[in-house]
Amino acid sequence: MAGLSRRGFLGGAAATAAAATLGTPHVHAQKKGGTIRFIPHADLKVLDPIATTAYVTRNHAYFIYDTLFGTDEHLAIKPQMVDKYASTNKGLKWSFTLRDGLKFHDGAAVAAEDAVESLKRWSKRDPLGRLLAAHTAKLAPADKKTFTLELSEPFGLVLDALGKPSSNVPFIMPARIAATSENEPIKETIGSGPFKFVKDEWQPGNQVVYVKNPDYVPRQEKPSGSTGGKVVHLDRVVWRYMPDHATANAALEAGEIDWWENPPLDFLPKIETNPALATFVTDPRGTQGWIRPNHKHPPFNNKKARQALLYSVDQSKYLKAAIGVEKYYRTCPALFSCGGPFESAAGAPGKPDLDRARQLVKESGYDGRPVVVLDATDIALTHGSALVTRELLSQIGFNVDLQAMDWSSVVARRAKKEPPGHGGWNLLFTWWIASDVINPAVHAGISGAGDGAWFGWPESGRIE
Repeated sequence: MAGLSRRGFLGGAAATAAAATLGTPHVHAQKKGGTIRFIPHADLKVLDPIATTAYVTRNHAYFIYDTLFGTDEHLAIKPQMVDKYASTNKGLKWSFTLRDGLKFHDGAAVAAEDAVESLKRWSKRDPLGRLLAAHTAKLAPADKKTFTLELSEPFGLVLDALGKPSSNVPFIMPARIAATSENEPIKETIGSGPFKFVKDEWQPGNQVVYVKNPDYVPRQEKPSGSTGGKVVHLDRVVWRYMPDHATANAALEAGEIDWWENPPLDFLPKIETNPALATFVTDPRGTQGWIRPNHKHPPFNNKKARQALLYSVDQSKYLKAAIGVEKYYRTCPALFSCGGPFESAAGAPGKPDLDRARQLVKESGYDGRPVVVLDATDIALTHGSALVTRELLSQIGFNVDLQAMDWSSVVARRAKKEPPGHGGWNLLFTWWIASDVINPAVHAGISGAGDGAWFGWPESGRIE
């Protein structure tokens, strides 16, 4: 989404709802040292970037970890921790050598073994990582700084996988930490990135603190996307979680905060009149909103109930409630990112049809049980979507139980596979940046792997 900052410290371009949360504004080089105070879009409660796709955890991880490759602003894959690499045998064998100067926060040098173990853990959770693993015959260190990847069959997305810029990102951790089961959270937060996480100052629900890593050696290239030199000008970065938007706005205007990551867009017209503040775009490719049904439990384990949900959706209503300012959004029925190479309206209803939705609810055999809808009230996008959903589902015959909570609680709750009446859920809302839904290889939502799929756990042998 749009970002907001105090002039004189951060700069950027005009804000638009087509912007996403990944990326940072340029920090003026003439100002070095000091602390930046930042309001993230959500509270940080999960530290493991492999355990969740939550963007607040991904953003946290970019502070403290590094990646083998990255994706620049033009979507080109470029080396990051890798110094040199080569592909032989018609692309079936790859060799990667790490660059000099890489060191973990505990002082240990980054080795090929760390990269190998990190990739193995990541590939058990990430959709594109799973595809790479399915085509891999062997992944192993060749020496201290070099590892090799041998494919069992051709796979044209090797570098795309290793340079994946968003959730789940293949961050590199020490091998002993990466050896943790992908189903268990890591117990140590140690990377080789430009900042160190200060665990003693972490206060869930309040603040997160990072300090400059003096041993970090940035690349020489100009920063672009998740690639290039990560040159740190600050001593500390302090995240301050403020779920109340009016409080956050007041703190920014009073000079108590320097940067607000995700202000509600209906705040912008007033904010932009303040000469002390600047708005900027972090990703002009935009975001995509989701309503995600739980396929495990009634009513949405029934195809006709899911079809009823589909025919109830009025994108204009959702976007107006979630964003509020028409110039910042557009309707788009595409499954893959709007404006991307795979954009298509195939299979989408031409317009909402509540009469048909009501009939489908009846045909589904819906028995009146409450439909548990998770409502993250601290994020305007998801909260607005939840309110519209309650209205529309009630109109077509569902009994809606809207349960208010913060986003970090949604992140924890959505992993529960129990029935909705016993701590589970029926519907949740989320938003994805365009690069996470741009094609079938990276799109987490299209997996039909059941328990191995993204939250909601649809099962389809045909898709798989």
